Amino acid sequence: MLIIEIIIHLFCLDRGFEITFRSSDDSSLQIVKYGEYIYDNIILFAPGTKEFGGRLDAEVLTEFIDAGGNVLIAGSNTIGDAIREFAGECGIEFADDKNAVIDHLNYDANDDGQHTLIVASPDNLLASELITGQTKRAGLPFLFRGIGMSADPENPLLLDVLTGSASSYTANPDEKSLAEYPTTVGKRTLLISVLQARNNARVGFVGSLDFFSNDFFDSAVQSTDGKKSDKSGNEELAIALTDWIFKQRGVLRARNIRHYLKQDKSTPRFYTIKNDIVFNVQFDEFVHGKWMPFNGTDVQLEFVRIDPFVRATMKNKGGQLEAQFCVPDTYGIYKFVIDYNRVGYTHLFSATQVSVHPLRHTEYERFITSAFPYYISSFSMMAGAFLLSFIVLYHRDDTPKNKTE
Repeated sequence: MLIIEIIIHLFCLDRGFEITFRSSDDSSLQIVKYGEYIYDNIILFAPGTKEFGGRLDAEVLTEFIDAGGNVLIAGSNTIGDAIREFAGECGIEFADDKNAVIDHLNYDANDDGQHTLIVASPDNLLASELITGQTKRAGLPFLFRGIGMSADPENPLLLDVLTGSASSYTANPDEKSLAEYPTTVGKRTLLISVLQARNNARVGFVGSLDFFSNDFFDSAVQSTDGKKSDKSGNEELAIALTDWIFKQRGVLRARNIRHYLKQDKSTPRFYTIKNDIVFNVQFDEFVHGKWMPFNGTDVQLEFVRIDPFVRATMKNKGGQLEAQFCVPDTYGIYKFVIDYNRVGYTHLFSATQVSVHPLRHTEYERFITSAFPYYISSFSMMAGAFLLSFIVLYHRDDTPKNKTE
C-alpha cells in the first residue's frame, strides 16, 4: 500500500530528522495534538487515496501550511479528492484521472509503447541552484512517468521547476485518438512545481510517484534521438528539491541590527536632518543544519517615510551588511527597511523605526550661503543711509552774495 511519510526525508536518513510512517487509511492519523502540530514537515506519497483516515484532510493541510509547515506531494495517474482539493488551494490543478504526460518525440527506450515514460531535458529545469542544486549544470536527463499539472497564472508564489518539452501533452494514453483538447500542451505541462507561501512555508508537487523510485534513480536513460546516459538525474534533483522544501537551504535570518552616527558611533534617541548615519546588520543563511554567513551582494536598504527617501545597496563583508547615507532634509518618522525577496530564498523583511528632528535654533549656520544676496542688500542699504546722512548733515550750499549798488 502506498504510504504517507511524515517528517522530512524518504531519501536519506542522515540529515538529522526523525521519520514517522503512517498508512493513509490509519484511523489514528493526525498532525495536531492538544492544539500543537506534531510534525514540522509532511510527505504525502498516497496519491490515489480518496479520503485519509483520522483527522487529515485538505483543510487541515491548508492550516498546516498557514502555520509554517512544509509539504511534499507526489502524484500518479489517479489523484484522490483530498489531494486535488489541497492542490487547488495552492493554485495547482492535476489532470483528470487515467491521464498521463505523453511525448512522442522524447521517450525512453524502455517505454511500453504508449510513450508515457518520457525523458525530460535539463534545459526545461528551473535555473535556480538553491532549488535544483547542481542538476542543471550536470546535464543529466530525468525520467518521468505520471500525470501533468497546470498552475494558476495569477499566483505569483508558484515556481515551475520542471516542465515538459514542446511536444509533450497530457491525455489518456489508452485512447487511440484525442476526443478533446489535451489538458496541458507543450511547456505548459508541469512535471514538478513548488510554492513558497507568504509566511515562507513551502509546498512541492511532483506529478510522478515513480520519479522517487530506486528504479528511476539508478536507471540508464536512452532517448529516441540516440542520446544515452548511464544514470538519470532523478536522485540529484530529488535530494536538492527536498532539501529546499524542508528548509535545509535558502533560509535567511537577520540579526544584530544597529544604526548609529558616523561621527562618534553613538545611537541617539533621535536623528537630526543632514546627519551622517551608518546602518549595519548580520545576515545568515541556513545550510544543512548550520547558520553560515550570507554572501549576497544585492541587499538594499531603504530609508522610508511613506515613500523611500534613500535607497542604498549594502556592502557585504563576511555576512556583515553595511550602508552609509545622509539623513534627508525632511523631518518626520522614518523606518530602516530591508525587503529582500529572491527566488529560492525565504522572504526576509525587517523594519526599524526612528524619528528625525529639524535643526535646533542653535544648530543653524551663522551665515547661510543662499542668503548672501540679502546680506549684501542689507549692508549696502545701511552704507547708503550713512552716506546720505553724512551728506545731508555736513553739506552746505553756497549762498549767493547780494549786489551792492
